[in-house]
Amino acid sequence: MDKLIVKGARVHNLKNIDVVIPKNKLVVITGLSGSGKSSLAMDTIFIEGQRRYLESLSTYARQFIGELKKPDVDSIEGLSPTIAIDQKSVSHNPRSTVGTVTEIYDYLRVLYAQIGVPHCPNCGSELQKMSVDEIVSHVVKHFQGKRVLILSPIAREKKGTFKEEFESFLNRGFTRVEVDGQVYRLEEVPELNKNVRHNVSLVIDRIEVSGEDTHRLFQSIELALKEGNGFVLVRSESDEHLYSEKLSCLSCGFSMPEINPKLFSFNAPYGACPDCHGLGFKLEVDEDSLFEEELPIIQGLRIGHKADGWLPRRLERIVREYGGNVDKPFFEQPLEVKEAVLYGTEYFEGIVRLVKERYEEYTSEEMREWIVDNFFVERTCQTCKGKRLRREALSVTIDNLSIIDFTELPISKELKIIRNLPEKITPKQYEAIRELLQEIEKRLDFLERVGLGYLSLSRNVRTLSGGEAQRIRLATQIGSKLTGVIYVLDEPTIGLHQRDNSKLISMLKELRDLGNTVIVVEHDEEVIESADYIVDIGPRAGVNGGNVVFQGPVTEILKSESSLTGKYLSGRLKIEVPKERRRGNGNHIRIVGARHNNLKDLTVEFPLGTFICVTGVSGSGKSSLIIDTLYPAISNKLHRTRHEVGEHDRIEGLENIDKIIAIDQSPIGRTPRSNPATYTKVFDAIRELFAMTPEAKARGYDKGRFSFNVKGGRCEACTGQGVVKIEMMFLPEVYVECEVCKGKRYNSETLEVTYKGKNIADVLDMTVEEALEFFKNIPTIKDTLQVLYDVGLGYIKLGQPATTLSGGEAQRVKLASELRKKATGRTLYILDEPTVGLHFEDVKRLIEVLNRLVDKGNTVIVIEHNLDVIKSADYIIDLGPEGGDAGGYLVASGTPEEVAKVQNSWTGLYLKKILNSAKMGEEAS
Repeated sequence: MDKLIVKGARVHNLKNIDVVIPKNKLVVITGLSGSGKSSLAMDTIFIEGQRRYLESLSTYARQFIGELKKPDVDSIEGLSPTIAIDQKSVSHNPRSTVGTVTEIYDYLRVLYAQIGVPHCPNCGSELQKMSVDEIVSHVVKHFQGKRVLILSPIAREKKGTFKEEFESFLNRGFTRVEVDGQVYRLEEVPELNKNVRHNVSLVIDRIEVSGEDTHRLFQSIELALKEGNGFVLVRSESDEHLYSEKLSCLSCGFSMPEINPKLFSFNAPYGACPDCHGLGFKLEVDEDSLFEEELPIIQGLRIGHKADGWLPRRLERIVREYGGNVDKPFFEQPLEVKEAVLYGTEYFEGIVRLVKERYEEYTSEEMREWIVDNFFVERTCQTCKGKRLRREALSVTIDNLSIIDFTELPISKELKIIRNLPEKITPKQYEAIRELLQEIEKRLDFLERVGLGYLSLSRNVRTLSGGEAQRIRLATQIGSKLTGVIYVLDEPTIGLHQRDNSKLISMLKELRDLGNTVIVVEHDEEVIESADYIVDIGPRAGVNGGNVVFQGPVTEILKSESSLTGKYLSGRLKIEVPKERRRGNGNHIRIVGARHNNLKDLTVEFPLGTFICVTGVSGSGKSSLIIDTLYPAISNKLHRTRHEVGEHDRIEGLENIDKIIAIDQSPIGRTPRSNPATYTKVFDAIRELFAMTPEAKARGYDKGRFSFNVKGGRCEACTGQGVVKIEMMFLPEVYVECEVCKGKRYNSETLEVTYKGKNIADVLDMTVEEALEFFKNIPTIKDTLQVLYDVGLGYIKLGQPATTLSGGEAQRVKLASELRKKATGRTLYILDEPTVGLHFEDVKRLIEVLNRLVDKGNTVIVIEHNLDVIKSADYIIDLGPEGGDAGGYLVASGTPEEVAKVQNSWTGLYLKKILNSAKMGEEAS
């Protein structure tokens, strides 16, 4: 069947729609935010494809997965297996890197094990093989006159019982074996746990080393090398040496353990740094977080304690004994007092150790998390300097680079090194690794082609944006070469500069040309225009959306009168270029000498009282400058926060602002309890209104009765969550609707109280747009709802769980929450890609909202790739010219018209086209 036919889709706000999608084509589903695009693509097509696949599994396998609910749809014909490439984090594991999730690091481990050149980690000299004679000479020299044990290493950090090996040794005349540091007679070895890793060595001889008679020593070492596969361990009471027939340092006696792929894994004990266990960092107590800056030392202690408890008394004694002053804050005490308080005295263990003990004592995960968030900090491991591997692994190099040095380079540089490697190795080596190199090159090339050449393989996946994570998945899927699959992508252009859009589009077409159907939920003009087929959902959002406004080729949508998307694509509707640019209030914030990540000692001025856009290709240093340096530095100064700040010299002009607010895309809450109504505080006013109703007064209900977070009015079966969490053991937990309250969150008594015929649960189930009409006569409620509507969130429900909001939606809820507060006129707002998930019409509204903030005298700094936002700014700071090492420079700054004239600015190049087009449109009209 060459078509995918969806009949009667009613998921979320979809209005019983029928959609026909041609297969093996690039299909874009577009429409306003909240119109129902994801409901069709993700929640209907993808979920049904996944459900049908799971149904094909055995009953035994399905019991571990649970039942997937069938989407509310009459039928879907022509459905192939579906794969979703969404914006969720690739992995939450702190060990996961770009290299591990793409499997490139696994190939690199094999490459380094095959052709890596080992060096001595002590003296740096290249390792040489040692003959039996050389080993004997070194043992005589090093252990002269000492009694030593000669051992053959049999297993290192291996699981198993080793019964067969022990029987074989016994049959061949050996008598003793060392297991996990303990020597046993072979017939007396206890049964080993097969699931635990063990170190096993065969005892060859116990001998006193003498330089005069080396015959027995020679024979023992020869036998040990034979049994130990080329390795022998010589141990005295005070020292031990591992020797190898294979690789050893002749100058200092260091012997390299067996070089295999496991040696280069930071996820295995054999290769991981023994100090940080392969994480690259250690959690340590942050001494600066233990006391408040302003308060006297006793009152300023942040660990919970009673005013007359033993801890305050102990601190007071230390302060007086060591010459301090109890009326002064901790940070103003003499060094001796600080040392004694933090690290202890003969009668006090010290606050640092106390915090560590508290952390270890608590069994509650919430309490442990709270202690970590408040008192601990991640510090680079000093043993491996953050490189995760043991020193032996780091001393193996290819082209003078260790495996970690290689992965820390940008992918574009790694690709060049891999392509040039055949010229630097012998033909015999190349023959052995040819297929390996081809696989590594192919995967790196995919990442480069989706615009991720600026990333490094060592980058932790937790630090990736949604768009970056999605493009990594996309590159992996293209590498898998699957055919006959329906791929569903959710806005893959997020975080991508216009320059790299063409790369992404060509990758999507490549996926299509392999014989797959590619369905993309997208708002980007270039992607829409490149599609073979378009489905436009609308006409508006929420209850006013969910209909198919248009389906067909691009050429047809341009003529459509009913499609907002078509009107913007054809130019009949457009976001106008401002007639004038604000010049600001004459004051500036100036950051001097920013050097964080790839920033090249930047000095940048931000004119206050303007709408500023920070632009540049992906990886050019935008987030490093604004999110990692400017925001935390100003916040720490103005609001006494303790954010980690990127390296810089100083920030000038802080006297010109009194507040800084960063509105990012992190969730507004991590449980279903959090929702837009509670976050924006509009729910407080709604509860007060319900408490004032005649019915509530008659029953004696106060506003607390209408809270789902406290006992009284809430449903106790689900503790007011509306859903019950089911632990799935090794799978993520699942939330199911509460059977008692049917998801309403409240008990039956509370639900009997109504306002204008609606109870409190009905109100939480309203969209912002519906609630705006319902509460139009209550100013305290209406004003907040109006702001939510203005930022393009009219379609979300007041009680919609925070866990179901996208990053862009969460950001706009935060923006609305800030807009409802009274601005000081001296506030600096920072937003990171607020246009994520926004249609042209929504972007237009967002720009109006941001301009409203600036018109009150505030300053707005937006990191953005969207050209409509960029052209609407008063001032642009363009970084680049490229990503990674080739970025971090200030390419251009000034008004959009000034930046458009800068030759080497990619943003300027695209701005020039859009400004010229707008000018021609004006002249024509």
